[in-house]
Amino acid sequence: MSTYKGLSFEICSKSFAKFNLKKYFGATPEPLVFAQFVAGLDDKLYDQFPTGEAMSTRLLEALREYNDTNAVMDLVLFEDAMKHVCKISRIIAADQGHALLVGVGGSGKQSLSKLGSFINFGSGSTVSIMISSTYGLNDLKADLQAFYMKAGVKDEGLMFLFTEGQITNERFLVSINDLLSSGEIADLFAAEDEDGIINSVRPACKSEGLGDANDVCYKFFIDRVKKNLHMSLCFSPVGDAFRNRAKKFPALISSTVIDWFYAWPEDALLSVAAKFLADVEMASPEIRQGVEEFMPYSYKVVNNYSDIILQ
Repeated sequence: MSTYKGLSFEICSKSFAKFNLKKYFGATPEPLVFAQFVAGLDDKLYDQFPTGEAMSTRLLEALREYNDTNAVMDLVLFEDAMKHVCKISRIIAADQGHALLVGVGGSGKQSLSKLGSFINFGSGSTVSIMISSTYGLNDLKADLQAFYMKAGVKDEGLMFLFTEGQITNERFLVSINDLLSSGEIADLFAAEDEDGIINSVRPACKSEGLGDANDVCYKFFIDRVKKNLHMSLCFSPVGDAFRNRAKKFPALISSTVIDWFYAWPEDALLSVAAKFLADVEMASPEIRQGVEEFMPYSYKVVNNYSDIILQ
């Protein structure tokens, strides 16, 4: 990583000679993060966060508002986590913007997706499917119909959160592939349902000056879906499943922006330990510091020995 950063700095310095970029590449680099909520959660101004503190303040405000209206997420927003939220938010802000989050289980993909969706679209904007022993293709079709009606008829911004644990049937990915690539899922709606959709969007279509022909109205509906319905796919790179699915369903890669979730850095693990031990009584500040510092150390040792055992 240090070699990569050195090469990046060298190339950037040559290409943008009139800018001082050292502050982004030093031992303690300033965050170079852009988002569309820099000025405020309701002010959609795309800009760079001036400091890490400004980014932290804005995202903690968003987390408080999320927890006021949803099931509480007790997140520790260290720098890497904040960067992921900003990236997810940028991805799903674009028309037909879909995020593919790749990382091992427990790295925060779903929680950070929910926060990013809340920032972009507000409360209740994250939708998902409830898997059961009887959940099948018809149930998925019914759920997708509901998502399409919200996004295309009601013109609501939505993020469809989908995890690999919900793939109880590989054929689910046929519909997901269609959603990602073109927005049109084959045989999703019956003919009478399409007629109802066309009649529902006809006034809005006419007000946009597009006319009221049936095919124009249905295309208007699909274009709204593309604009409003976004996916956050949470997959793990462990094993062959992800590789095989990417080969069979190319839109998983070609129609998404990939955000890799690497192992959290040591300072992030330390901040998590400090937060969750804050209410635990300790005999002295020195003991508290020792216990907090042992947490990331133990995590590192377990990972190191896991690699040895694997070999």
